[in-house]
Amino acid sequence: MPAIDVGRVVVVLAGRRAGQKAVVVDVIDRNFVLVTGAGLNKVKRRRMNVKHLEPTQYKVKLERGADDEAVKAALEEAGLSLS
Repeated sequence: MPAIDVGRVVVVLAGRRAGQKAVVVDVIDRNFVLVTGAGLNKVKRRRMNVKHLEPTQYKVKLERGADDEAVKAALEEAGLSLS
């Protein structure tokens, strides 16, 4: 199973955004990460419990704490989509 680290594309498993994809932009501690949908879907930039996320095999090159524009550019460069 891939690790949940900065730049990892994840699938939200719980809550009203379940099934949506997001990108990890910061690791807060061992239980929480900061994710964003970068304006490409309905996942807003927020803190999420890692138990509610499923990592995918995809990862983009990002700086820790990157803004939504940088996330969007990294996804386009990698040829990935969050929809």
